[in-house]
Amino acid sequence: MEESANIQKSTYSAQARQLKTRMDQIQPTKTFYKIFILVSAGMFLDAIDVYLASGVSSYLLKTGWSNLKFNSIFLSVGFFGLFLGSVFAGLIGDFFGRKKAYQLNLLVFGSFTLIGAFAPNMYFLIVCRLIASIGLGTEIVTGFSMINEFAPIKSRGRWCALTSFIANCGAPITMLLCTLLIPRFSWRIMFVLSGAAALILWYFRRNLPESPRWSITHQKYQAAQTVITKLETEMTAAGIAKAPLPNEQNAEQAAQDINAHFGRNLFVAIFAVSAAIVCQYTFTSWVPTLLVKQGINIVSSLGFTTVMMLGAPVGAFLGSQLVDRIGRKPTIVTAFIAAAALGMIYSHQNSAPMVMFIGFLLTSCFYILMASVVGVYVSELFTTKYRFRGSGIANGISKLITVGMPLVVSWLLSVSNANMIFILISAFAIIAGLIVFFFGPETNNQILE
Repeated sequence: MEESANIQKSTYSAQARQLKTRMDQIQPTKTFYKIFILVSAGMFLDAIDVYLASGVSSYLLKTGWSNLKFNSIFLSVGFFGLFLGSVFAGLIGDFFGRKKAYQLNLLVFGSFTLIGAFAPNMYFLIVCRLIASIGLGTEIVTGFSMINEFAPIKSRGRWCALTSFIANCGAPITMLLCTLLIPRFSWRIMFVLSGAAALILWYFRRNLPESPRWSITHQKYQAAQTVITKLETEMTAAGIAKAPLPNEQNAEQAAQDINAHFGRNLFVAIFAVSAAIVCQYTFTSWVPTLLVKQGINIVSSLGFTTVMMLGAPVGAFLGSQLVDRIGRKPTIVTAFIAAAALGMIYSHQNSAPMVMFIGFLLTSCFYILMASVVGVYVSELFTTKYRFRGSGIANGISKLITVGMPLVVSWLLSVSNANMIFILISAFAIIAGLIVFFFGPETNNQILE
């Protein structure tokens, strides 16, 4: 009996190794491009949601439909929902499959965002925001991890960062739409557009394949075989050569090192992603309100923010070009240091041109970090077996921290001025940069099984 079990185990091991080898040789095909486009579109909606909340909250404050306290709760429950969604996505994605983790998230988000468009008061809107954000919280974990597991090893960083670049084009587009549409049609139009887009995307994304790497890890070899064969057939039909295999011994050693240092890598992931997201979300969510508090009217406030948000796609594109060329750690540490310095410089600007220019540079740094940390590095700190849980915990804790940031910002504005907010952002960035520099491993061009 024991001998039979050992033979069966050896057979499974050989089959898993063969499937992994075939998957490591896969190049981009039409199926991968479909996954890339639909995942990027989902991440685009995630970005839209952040800036939608920013533009809407400042309008609600200006018109008296809400106040600073309700705005803080509105932003906080959104981040709390993202926290719940990230944690649930990690558990569901690792234990039950990547496909199940992203099947319902857009349905939940789209439905409750549309319902929120008809909210009679802030209480109702806050509840809708919470539930919609739970659905959307799954998107960050599933999106980048899906690209990570389907992309070629040597260009994995570029594809993940390009996903972030496309997603963060939502920053200037959303703020431009807020500037043009909210004064004419009120804030409700933004919820209608966002919710409808999510439901349309859910329809097109419902048949995406399961990750073969997840299937192999859970001994679902037939399912992995089906997807890999389809990808190989597409490569043959398109005349695409197989990717060269990396050194197998080095790959196994890299995977063993990552699993052996799970606690350290989780520590690095939590601090890196928390600093990147908290700094970026705090800045982008509160800039319109800060400008309104300084006496700038709502239309000008959203216009200033739109210009600054042009730094989002610029930064994400720079991140996509740097992560594979110079490595993950140099890109991330440099961007954290630059963000800390620019945050302090921004807090001392008084003229409108300098506010927009330094704000543009600061936003660019934030989105280099979003592309390199959230889009690439966090998923690479964990092997396939733990990827969704590790990424989910790191993203979830970052959202949990961000839950309290609107309340902290609101309190700081009541007892101090905007300078304290930027001191807080700079401190976060410096601490995270030091942690990545001293404790973070370099994951560029490594197999992460």
